[in-house]
Amino acid sequence: MGQRANGSRNGRNVRYDKGILSLALGLSNKALLMLCSRSITGSLITLSVVTCLSIVPSSQAQTTANRPPRPNFLWITSEDNGPQLGCYGDAFATTPNIDGLAAKGMIYTNCWSNAPVCAPARTTIVSGVFPPSLSAQHMRSQVALPPGLKLYPELFREMGYYCSNNSKEDYNVATTKNLWNDSSGKAHWRNRKAGQPFFAVFNFTVSHESQIRKRPHTPVHDAAKVAVPPYHPDAPEIRQDWAQYYDKVSEMDLQVGQVLAQLKEDRLEEETIIFYYGDHGSGMPRGKRWLYQSGLNVPMIVHVPQRYRMLAGTQYSPGTKNERLISFVDLVPTVLSLTETLPLKEHQGKAFLGKFATENPEYIYGFRDRMDERIDMSRAIRDDRYAYIRNFYPQRPQGTYLNYMFQTPTTQVWKRWFDEGRLNEAQAFFWKPKPAEELYDLTTDPFQLQNLAGDATYQATLERLRGALKSWMLDIRDLGLLPEGEVLELAGQDAPYTFGHDPTRFHVEKLFDAADRATRVVADDLADVSKLRAATDNGVRFWAACGLLVRAQANLQREEAVKIARSMTSDPSPYAACMANEVVARWGSATDRPVAIDSLFRLANAREHGAFVAIMALNSLDWCAPQAAEVGDGLKTLPDKVIGLPNRYDSYLPRLIERVTEISHQ
Repeated sequence: MGQRANGSRNGRNVRYDKGILSLALGLSNKALLMLCSRSITGSLITLSVVTCLSIVPSSQAQTTANRPPRPNFLWITSEDNGPQLGCYGDAFATTPNIDGLAAKGMIYTNCWSNAPVCAPARTTIVSGVFPPSLSAQHMRSQVALPPGLKLYPELFREMGYYCSNNSKEDYNVATTKNLWNDSSGKAHWRNRKAGQPFFAVFNFTVSHESQIRKRPHTPVHDAAKVAVPPYHPDAPEIRQDWAQYYDKVSEMDLQVGQVLAQLKEDRLEEETIIFYYGDHGSGMPRGKRWLYQSGLNVPMIVHVPQRYRMLAGTQYSPGTKNERLISFVDLVPTVLSLTETLPLKEHQGKAFLGKFATENPEYIYGFRDRMDERIDMSRAIRDDRYAYIRNFYPQRPQGTYLNYMFQTPTTQVWKRWFDEGRLNEAQAFFWKPKPAEELYDLTTDPFQLQNLAGDATYQATLERLRGALKSWMLDIRDLGLLPEGEVLELAGQDAPYTFGHDPTRFHVEKLFDAADRATRVVADDLADVSKLRAATDNGVRFWAACGLLVRAQANLQREEAVKIARSMTSDPSPYAACMANEVVARWGSATDRPVAIDSLFRLANAREHGAFVAIMALNSLDWCAPQAAEVGDGLKTLPDKVIGLPNRYDSYLPRLIERVTEISHQ
């Protein structure tokens, strides 16, 4: 028996040595057997290994022996800028440093940020997971991560990298204190140990939305020469904002040049793979925050030095433009792939370079949910030609008042011109209730002005993209199908991701069907929507109430919709109750309105119902436009903060209370 055990052990060694030889020689097992002894004794197999290695061509042996160490990584990111760069064909831009990097690197022309605003976009990057899977898609939320999901700085630190971040984080997930070796304004690869590989991030904020509207400003780019996009009216204030944006992009380019110069000074150019990208579209309204190319399409430039070209693979071709569809969720799998490390099973992106690079994907995806104090939900998908947007809150216009966005002069002028009737159809679209579906041909309509969703010629394309988007939402188990607060309540002590991936607790198919049925209107379908209110699932009833609001607003069976909504004003789900009371307050009888307004005021009490219910109730109150007599002193008594929530939420209730107060006194 002992002899058999020894033979079995030696047998394993034989297979192991043959595997090494196969890799070294590039030979098949059959060819290897012709060269090497088939003896199962340890001494003979060792001799066979030595004999076989002696015939390895010297160039191949040296390739293995001289393999370079793991590459360094430098990520340079800039805030709130799309592909308004010289290397992307924008002749008005002045960006010599980024253009120089692009000339020796590869430009990706079809990169989406997945989210059109910073915190959700950064959450996608750092996790490699679509935030709707984590319930981290809402602006400045802070949710727990599921066990086992490590953020990329943790993964690279475990591989021995020095990870520095200079300096913005802004993630929508709770992180450990030691996520980075250094995350500060002084973070730099120069602070690592001698010879230690590094992963350094530099984030530049000079192009941020807040800098576009900063006055006074000394102009560099001539506002008279700005090409105003056709969705914006041609007003002096808008020209100035666009020109100032280009000025700030030029300032950002100088900062990029400084970091690249430091890399050269340290003689690290040939040891470092560089990524440059913007974190989402420009900070101009209808760019940032919106699921159009103007909000999602970002520059992505990758430079791989010569010594690491073999790691990048055949997908990398310097000095070229690559049309592959990529997005931020692909970044973590890609950098892991460039170190020949298999991405985690939890990662939802596809590596586009390196050992584990995939075939070109057919689609990429985008999402939009709560933006600061404003609740919303939209999803987007694009292929190599068409983009489809599904708006699950068609009752709200694109340009819903949002405090931070309305500080930009462009937003103010654009809205004023709408109120004065001075806009054409394409420009006015932003301020009207959204359609449930949008479809655009990006080849013929790059600014996405002509919605083809209702054109019979494109119905096959519409249905294909609609189906593909649904499949993606079901696959990632999209937690946006439930109100934000309800997800956290139902998850309890679990991470939302854990709750969402438990099919006994989160019924994603049922919720999607309810949301789709309620918010995509079909003629005379109110009876079908009404049936949803009998569901035991709070989320299904919430979508039923949303469906009533959509139809009442569009004046489709409005009287009947109000009647049904009246029966839901005390629904056990406070989120459904908010929607139902809004319907009754806006389109019910004179006796209905004060009762519904009072109900919304009670639901807006965050101390009693929680911050998330209060945010939804205040959103509804805003659209009810209560008069001063209806408000009384009620708004002054509403709590504007809830103890126990992260301070990232602190500004939302005060902004909404201020807004409703302002509306009531107009």
